[in-house]
Amino acid sequence: QVQLVESGGGLVQAGGSLRLSCAASGSISIKAMNWYRQAPGKQRELVAIITSGGSTNYRDSVKGRFTISRDNAKNTVYLQMNSLKPEDTAVYYCNFWELGHDYWGQGTQVTVSS
Repeated sequence: QVQLVESGGGLVQAGGSLRLSCAASGSISIKAMNWYRQAPGKQRELVAIITSGGSTNYRDSVKGRFTISRDNAKNTVYLQMNSLKPEDTAVYYCNFWELGHDYWGQGTQVTVSS
């Protein structure tokens, strides 16, 4: 079973940048990988998707500011976040779905101060 470990979160001022990483314990080359986030008191929401072929999609609120990418040789997925806003504050989770199961990392906290 592939395990996921996120890193790279932290405290940043509005307008700043962070780069999140999601390291997998096994191969992710054939998997579509996702980044989700969950703010306090809110439901978890999908932020970005990258397919095995490298196609990407984003929720509207992060388009033009966030970029998802993958390095299959390192079994790692990234989320580059630029022009951060206070409303981006959340715990960010890496995820993939396989054979009827969702797999999650432990999450990494991103806090954007105004």
